[in-house]
Amino acid sequence: MKVLKIATAGSVDDGKSTLIGRLLYDTKSLTDDKLQAIEEKSKQLGFDYLDFSLATDGLVAEREQGITIDVAHIYFSTPKISFIIADTPGHIEYTRNMVTGASNSQASIVLVDARNGVVEQTYRHFFINNLLRVKDVIIAVNKMDLANYSEEKFNQIKNEINYLVEKSSYKNQKITFIPISALHGENVVNVSSKMPWYKGKSLLEHLENLYIEDIQEQSLVRFPIQTVIRPKTEEYHDFRGYAGKIYGGNLQVGDNVTILPSATQSKIKTIHFFDKEFVKAESGSSVTITLEDDVNISRGDMLVKTGEEPKIEKQVTATVCWMDKTPLQNSNKYYIQHGVNNAQAKITDVKSIIKTDFSGVEENSPSKLTLNQIGEITLKASKPLFIDAYKDNKTNGTFILIDPKTNNTAGVGFIQ
Repeated sequence: MKVLKIATAGSVDDGKSTLIGRLLYDTKSLTDDKLQAIEEKSKQLGFDYLDFSLATDGLVAEREQGITIDVAHIYFSTPKISFIIADTPGHIEYTRNMVTGASNSQASIVLVDARNGVVEQTYRHFFINNLLRVKDVIIAVNKMDLANYSEEKFNQIKNEINYLVEKSSYKNQKITFIPISALHGENVVNVSSKMPWYKGKSLLEHLENLYIEDIQEQSLVRFPIQTVIRPKTEEYHDFRGYAGKIYGGNLQVGDNVTILPSATQSKIKTIHFFDKEFVKAESGSSVTITLEDDVNISRGDMLVKTGEEPKIEKQVTATVCWMDKTPLQNSNKYYIQHGVNNAQAKITDVKSIIKTDFSGVEENSPSKLTLNQIGEITLKASKPLFIDAYKDNKTNGTFILIDPKTNNTAGVGFIQ
C-alpha cells in the first residue's frame, strides 16, 4: 500500500488538531478507549460536542492550553492509502517545528480560519512550503460554519493566496483550495451539502487521489556511502560492497560511475538487497553495490553516474532556518552534517534576513540570525563537500549545523 506523508500548518486556533481528529474519527481510525477518553474529556470541559483535538494533542500543556506545542506524527489508513501526518504548531516561536515537520512531507495542508482570513503565520507557512519545495499544498479554509458557509469569504481568501503564488519562486507547486468545517465534518471525508457552490472533492478524497510518484521529483543520482561491507567468511572472502541509499534517480548493473572525492571511475558489477541480487535499483532503495574495479572507498564518499557529478566545494551559500536560542553570527564555528559526510564549518557571512511574505529582504548584512529567523549565509567547510542546489536535489541540497558546545541541531540549510 502506498504511503503519503503530510504536514499540517496554520495559525493558532485554526483547527489543525481538530481536523486530524475528525479525519481519524470519520475513517474509524480511533480505538474504542481513545474515543471514550475524548467523550469523557469533552464532557468534563463542558463542551456539547466532541473535542477532536484531544486525539492528537498528547502533552498535558497542549490539552490545558488548547494549543499544539510539539510535532505529533499520526498514522492512519483508508482502503486506498496509508497516511503519516505531522501535526505542527502554529505559534511563530515554533517555526522550527514546522520546518522539521514539513521537511520529509510529500504534501502539506495549510489551514486558514475563514473568519480571520490570511494572517502573518499563513504567509510564513506558505513561504516555508515554498522554500522546502513541497509539491502539493492544500489550502483548507476552515471554520466555514462560523462564516455562514460564505462563497464570497472563501474566494477572498483564495485570491489572497493566489497573490502569494504569483510572487513565489517555485512554479511547479500545485495549490488546491477546499472549504471545510473540521468540527462538523463538512468536506473533510465526505462532500458537504451545505456548500453547493463548491464543486471539488472532499479533503480525504483529494489526498487519496494524489499521485505520489509525481510528488517525488526525479533528479540526478546520488549514492552516499554509509559503510563498506567486508564479510569475515570464507564464502565471501573477496566480497567488497558499498552500502547506502539511492537518492534522485535509478542505478543499474553496467552503469558507468564516478567515486568522489577521488574522481575514480568504474562500473556497477552487482546490486544486492539482503540475500537477493537485482539488475536495477530505484530511488529510495537501500542497497549494497559492488564495482568491477577494486577502488579505495570509505564512509562519506559518494558514488554518482559519470557525467552527472555534483559541485565539489568548500564554500557554500545557503538559505538557513535558525533553530537555536544562541544566534548565528559571523565567524561562529559549527559542525556541518551533509548527508553521511561531516566537517567543521565557519560562518563567513550573514548576508540577509528574508521576509516570509515574499516581499524580499528584511535586512541586509545583519549582525546575527536569531531563533526562527530565515536568512541567507555563506560558510566555509574544513574539507570539500559534494553538493547540489536544493532545487536540483532535495537530499543532497540540504545540511544541518550542529553547535559543537551543546551538540544541538542549531540550523537547517538549503543550498543555493
